[in-house]
Amino acid sequence: MAQHRGTPPPPLDADSETRILDAAHVVFTRRGTAGARMAEIAREAGVNHALVHYYFRTKQRLAEAVFRRAAGQLFPAMLAVFASDLPIEEKVRRIVSAQVDMLLENRYLPGYLLAELNHYPERAELLLSSIAGAAADVVRPRLFGKLAEQLDAAARAGTLRPITPQAFVLNLVSMVVYPFAARPFVMAIMGLDDARFTAMMQARKTELPDFYLAALRP
Repeated sequence: MAQHRGTPPPPLDADSETRILDAAHVVFTRRGTAGARMAEIAREAGVNHALVHYYFRTKQRLAEAVFRRAAGQLFPAMLAVFASDLPIEEKVRRIVSAQVDMLLENRYLPGYLLAELNHYPERAELLLSSIAGAAADVVRPRLFGKLAEQLDAAARAGTLRPITPQAFVLNLVSMVVYPFAARPFVMAIMGLDDARFTAMMQARKTELPDFYLAALRP
């Protein structure tokens, strides 16, 4: 039955909301905020265009919801490992294995997050808060505190070269994420198709920890 002018749409149930966010995630991560269109998101979700506008109001509000969701896929598990009591070597192996698996399932995610942060630098704080549901000044000690203690102890014992926790995290995460962030370029320069790119990334789950840890040893 047609709606009368001014009558609000029916309440958005959890399934519809999930479909809209799932659809927006697909569209935004492939096209970015600038290239995404609400009509395309509605088609992807299988809902009325007006319903997307009614509940999310603007593309910007929907883009921020997708950004928080995307950031939540990439970082919380990583933070939990860095903040844990696991030995340094085990942290490196778990981070690499889990992040490679996740990025193979979400290949557009790193490029999308980097592009959004370049266009909307104010989202950096939103990214940090999405990591652990807390403000940046709460997240940083959790990310670096335990790691700093372990790295200092290893340096004093002579088992690892001295390195700050910030450099440790930056170096490791960069080596994991870069091939995915620059995937089209990596595939082109190395002459890879999707299957061979996947095989190379799977191999990095064992090769990269060995390489990284060897570089840290005296």
